[in-house]
Amino acid sequence: MAAPMSWRRLVYSVYTPALAGVFTRISDRLFRARDRRRGSSVLLLAPLLAEADPAPPRVSKSAGSAGAQGTDGLHARFRWMAEHVPAFRVPGAHIHILTSPDQFYQAMKARIKTAKRRVVMASLYLGTGPLEQDLVDCMEEALQRSQDDSHAPDLKVSILLDYTRGSRGEINSRTMLLPLLQRFGSQMRVSLYHTPDLRGLLRMLVPQRFNETIGVQHIKVYLFDDSIIISGANLSDSYFTNRQDRYVLLENCGEVADFFSELVGAVGDVSLQLHPDDSVTMLEGMVHPYKGNREDFSSSARKRIMEVVNTARTRQQLLNQSEDSEDEGMGEREEEGEDDTWVFPLVQMKPLGIQVDEQVTQRLLTDAGADSTVFLTSGYFNLTRAYMGLVLGAGASYRILTASPEVNGFFGAKGVAGAIPAAYIHIARQFYNKVCQLGQQERVHLHEYHRSQWTFHAKGLWYYLQGQDRPCLTLIGSPNFGYRSVHRDLEAQIAIVTANQELQAQLQEEQEMLYQRSTEVSGSTFERPDRRVKLWVKLVTPLIKNFF
Repeated sequence: MAAPMSWRRLVYSVYTPALAGVFTRISDRLFRARDRRRGSSVLLLAPLLAEADPAPPRVSKSAGSAGAQGTDGLHARFRWMAEHVPAFRVPGAHIHILTSPDQFYQAMKARIKTAKRRVVMASLYLGTGPLEQDLVDCMEEALQRSQDDSHAPDLKVSILLDYTRGSRGEINSRTMLLPLLQRFGSQMRVSLYHTPDLRGLLRMLVPQRFNETIGVQHIKVYLFDDSIIISGANLSDSYFTNRQDRYVLLENCGEVADFFSELVGAVGDVSLQLHPDDSVTMLEGMVHPYKGNREDFSSSARKRIMEVVNTARTRQQLLNQSEDSEDEGMGEREEEGEDDTWVFPLVQMKPLGIQVDEQVTQRLLTDAGADSTVFLTSGYFNLTRAYMGLVLGAGASYRILTASPEVNGFFGAKGVAGAIPAAYIHIARQFYNKVCQLGQQERVHLHEYHRSQWTFHAKGLWYYLQGQDRPCLTLIGSPNFGYRSVHRDLEAQIAIVTANQELQAQLQEEQEMLYQRSTEVSGSTFERPDRRVKLWVKLVTPLIKNFF
């Protein structure tokens, strides 16, 4: 594509449109095969063509037939996402849905061991148990092997965690990673993001156990060379054993992996850097998140992160336009199932003024008409007012899955945290009552997940079009659709739009597997003795909705 795009500018400035069209079509065919393998020179112009920090785009009404199917039909229906974020074409056969904590854990270990160029991991925190130590040992082995192997000496490991959660306790995420920093300093980077909202007197007064309620780095991305796992799961033993989440593995998807590597790197650049002596400093020239000016930090961080998003968006637009141009002249490419799936990365960082995921999610819920069914799940059911209004006011059928009190991650916790499951009972009852008041019981259904000795942390949605028994779209990643996800934390997920039948079948099986362990909520659910909520919990529920 480099030569075709360069020729276009030259040719259009000299020849008539007709001749220019012929010339560019020929150059497209000659150079496209080379450029699809690994970028092109015109893509290096993307940073110059992209806006560093645009105003939040207005959401316009979608185009495309509601009943459109196939790659072209789905693309027409959801291509509006490319107005907000990069749009990556990938073969659906390269995407695999993982369904269990052990699959997630084993997939990470196997890919760390075989990584040759990069391991990039973003999480809220890294636990301190033996399973987490095994992960660290895998990284150590891979780094040592890269030093010993003259054919693969360039392995780099980059870890992004939240500062407050990763620093909690004497033995913590930082102490787990210090040996790697001390031994492989030139190949190892550990970044600790600190929210700009926790500063001054508030930072001094809020206890360590609760300081993460102000805002955290919540992105969950695990990347190994050109393969990547997007999830809502943290790097902690329960997420490897008996805490149900969602996980999607994209294999050999270099462009998507490059994007998330650059995104994590950008967040890392505006984070505190961990040193081998356990001290932390900011990179030279970067504004300190809690010692520097709040607005200056947010502005510089937003500029750095949106540069990654907008550069990738412009690059993909140029690439996709070139491919579309060739398709018009050579016919659609159906062999090998190429281009049957689109991946749209969605980022939400409201403390930094970034709200892309919120805009796309609102548009998606707005456009969900009577021809569609949405299965939505959240481990902590606490829809924002905007999302709740769209669910209750839309025409789509909704089946919402949330944690029963017994599988809530705070069940049995001590102190105030122990009241959180009861607060979510109260939130669910308020929502259910609203559904009944509006007469929406036939359209909006609420389900509770049950599983003995497990907790529930899955989030995302599956989007079914009318007459289809398999979903064509899913959202999967770290956001919970609640106040914290939208307003306090750093979040990332991907929208996958696919016409690949095997991938659709995997998504359907995943959705059904989760819902099979649920029961539907009714009015009688909240009359049970174990669902009675104390008055003081009801009174503090608005506070819990904003911070947990």
